[in-house]
Amino acid sequence: MSAKVAAQKFSFPFSSAARLSQEELSQKGCIQVKALSLQDLQQSPSLSSAGSVRHDAAGARLPLRPDPSQSGAKLSVDGEDQRPATKRQLSSESAARTITAVKKSAVRTEAEEPKPPKPKTHPGQRAAPEKRRRRKDLFASSEVFHRIDSHAIRTGAELKEKCVYDVKAIVQKITKGARNELEKLRAIWVWLCHNIAYDVKGYLGQAERLTAPEEVIAAGCGVCCGYSNLCTEMCREVGIECQEVPGHSKGIGYRQGQSLRNVKSDHLWNAVLLGGQWFLLDACWGAGRVDMEHESFVKRFDDFYFLTDPEEFIYTHFPDEEQWQLLEAPIPLEEFEKRVFKTSAFFNMGLRLIHPPHAHVLTDDGEANVALGYPRPITFTHEITQHQDLLHSGSLEQKDSTSSSCGLLTVSPRSMKLQILPPASGVYDVKVFARPESATTPLTWVCSFTVECPTPRATEEIPENPFLSWGLQPVAGSLGVTGSSQGSKVADVEDAVFDLALKTSRPLMALCELVHPTLDQATAKRCLATQIQPDALTCHVLCPLRGFYRLSVFVRDYEKTDVKFQNVANFLLHCKGKTLGPDELFPPNLGSACGPGTRTSEAGLSKFSHAAAVVSTQQGKCNITFHNQQDLELHSVLSRAEDKMAATPLSRHLFCTYTDSKVTVSASLPDAGVFRLGLYARLSPGGDFDPMCDFVLRNSCERPGAPFPCVYSAWRRGCVLFEPRVGLLEPRTWVRFRVRVPGAQRVSVIGETKTDLKMNKSRVWEADVFSGLQPLKLATAAGGAGDMAVLLVFDVKGEEVRHE
Repeated sequence: MSAKVAAQKFSFPFSSAARLSQEELSQKGCIQVKALSLQDLQQSPSLSSAGSVRHDAAGARLPLRPDPSQSGAKLSVDGEDQRPATKRQLSSESAARTITAVKKSAVRTEAEEPKPPKPKTHPGQRAAPEKRRRRKDLFASSEVFHRIDSHAIRTGAELKEKCVYDVKAIVQKITKGARNELEKLRAIWVWLCHNIAYDVKGYLGQAERLTAPEEVIAAGCGVCCGYSNLCTEMCREVGIECQEVPGHSKGIGYRQGQSLRNVKSDHLWNAVLLGGQWFLLDACWGAGRVDMEHESFVKRFDDFYFLTDPEEFIYTHFPDEEQWQLLEAPIPLEEFEKRVFKTSAFFNMGLRLIHPPHAHVLTDDGEANVALGYPRPITFTHEITQHQDLLHSGSLEQKDSTSSSCGLLTVSPRSMKLQILPPASGVYDVKVFARPESATTPLTWVCSFTVECPTPRATEEIPENPFLSWGLQPVAGSLGVTGSSQGSKVADVEDAVFDLALKTSRPLMALCELVHPTLDQATAKRCLATQIQPDALTCHVLCPLRGFYRLSVFVRDYEKTDVKFQNVANFLLHCKGKTLGPDELFPPNLGSACGPGTRTSEAGLSKFSHAAAVVSTQQGKCNITFHNQQDLELHSVLSRAEDKMAATPLSRHLFCTYTDSKVTVSASLPDAGVFRLGLYARLSPGGDFDPMCDFVLRNSCERPGAPFPCVYSAWRRGCVLFEPRVGLLEPRTWVRFRVRVPGAQRVSVIGETKTDLKMNKSRVWEADVFSGLQPLKLATAAGGAGDMAVLLVFDVKGEEVRHE
């Protein structure tokens, strides 16, 4: 397809077309109108009470003006038991007027067709209603037409197989069983949408354009005039007053921002008189769309364009005659040009435009904003691209894909806000896509804007967000997340540390992901620590780089291990100042659960002295206590980054004391830095040790902490070391030993010499021991002459540490 054809305009929805010449428009039936006198009307044998128009040689017809005097009758479909409506006669104004074709060189002027004065209400004439009826007043839902639609589609297929092309015969068959004008009209419109395709080859000039109704039916295709002509002809057969309405449309080929002031109208649609009131419909836009990339027609039935409310129809269709807007306050052409383009999906989802008022937006300080409201949860995404002239130049749908980093889309329970930050000067097209929260279909195009940015804002790169919006997702409540400590706005991170807290309605399992444009995945993992509690989720975040981060949270029900994690929230973090070095990040290999939480509670570990996952100390020492209600066998591990090695094994810097049900894990850290304290428990006899939780120990003390003595298996529940608490003793000095060993008959310290400890009134074994130069072993014996079991080993400074 040539660039010339692609750039020209035609009236089919979601498609592109070349502009037709005057001769081509005449062939299609897009003709000028001329007012006739009442005498001409009376002498015309072709006008009957069942029809309201005359036909030119090409089979085209033009609309009569809507008659305000026939707007009081009521017509609706609420069930299957309504009686057929009688055929209505033309209004006095319609009966007095008809049309005829004029030469294409003729120009219509106000003198040739003056606007008739508004008729007065005569005695006996029905008065106009105070309020115009809307589509929903005629029928609550298209489901009421299920019988009519099914019959029209099935009968249409049967007639097509039998090669029945006669308009009257088709109308009689498809409207059989229809009980009123509304049902007859519905059958006709549905038949048109399902049996007539857009004539792409005829439009492109690759085949002869068909205009006669029988030819359009036989070929099964036509251009916009073919739809409107055939609709009018079929309505005439059942006595429904139907008019063709010429005007402009925002279909494919429409150029955003273009002026239509001196541009000839390019489209035809229909207006019908039901119950004394005019309604609008467009079978051409209801049948589907044209894929100009493949030069083919794509069937896509769109019920929105059947009796569309004028307030919504005017966003895409602007009639030549102001009366056919059917609005109490008609809008000028300039307003039509400025209006935001809204697809049928926009109205079907009940969306509401909050900002901006017009389609073209000028940035303020490099920023533009779009805001939509909605009555029920909706999922949104957006697309920002360099400006293209044609409005319908992209896909109607977009799957859950990466959204533009030039926009920040945030959602709240009843509104959506899109903050647009163009990366450079220029003009951009912005498309918004949406779908109901519960739907699984691709997101559908709902509206479009053009953003002009004279001067971009100096900003840093924003990470892509493949999960559509910022803040809590619309599905958060159904996934168990009921609240957040952070809203949908950008979070300014101070001191390179950010904490996110989510409230939950039930126990959940969570995973977090941190993304920065230049941050590698391994480092990003060391920036996160997640705490999982029965009623809350907490994520601790560290920022090693300046700029924007995406923090995404994924959850599933805690017990449903076979269920996939789902995205529940995405937050945009901005670190402007201080950052953390590699040594200040969380230690590697942190578990999925940090700090006390759901897992520890289920294992019977409770009453933790430290409720948070991160523990800070300025002295290099800390004690973490908790209760072991199920008497589980426990194990603890201390670790840090692999490139940091301590003078003594890190295992010597942890010491566990277990008395009654209380457990104390003491840490004496070798130097400043960040450490991982892992707590494990054996949940079944003979089973493996399962991770319970990890604590992050952040030490700011530069002075090295002394190691603890080396612990052996004989050190068990009830044993308590009071003195000495360090495992590295001064040589050749006296050291006070005080220890409690339940059930011991004898406790001794064995080094260069052997020293027996004595038990005092508090059942504590104690004595002063000379250290010497060799390691000291604290041993115990249950009987008077039995072998002694080693409990602890203390090293002496100057000797190599041999115990791990």
